[in-house]
Amino acid sequence: MNWYLKVMRNYFNISGRARRTEYWMYFLVYLAIAIVAGLLDALVGLGLIGGLVALAHLVPSITVGVRRLHDIGRSGWWLLIALLPLVGWIIALYWAVKEGDAQDNAYGSNPKTAD
Repeated sequence: MNWYLKVMRNYFNISGRARRTEYWMYFLVYLAIAIVAGLLDALVGLGLIGGLVALAHLVPSITVGVRRLHDIGRSGWWLLIALLPLVGWIIALYWAVKEGDAQDNAYGSNPKTAD
């Protein structure tokens, strides 16, 4: 939960680097929240709750994705590769699970050594 809260506190922050743990733990908690919201929508029948949850997580999802790309030494603009059908998602997933740069890079110091 701390990783999720860290991302939510850095709502608009695209500078620096995000470890794999930060990225995946954020999405795990977000997925759980989205499932609960979907169940509530099914009970209520409006579809409003899921939409609000998705809207609230749009910006932090982008910013943590940009910081994750920074961790592997790529520009945040590479996040747009996920818009390519099929192959874009495969490349984006590979980068999301790839080990970050062990040394400092253009986007900051290694977040593993900072913890």
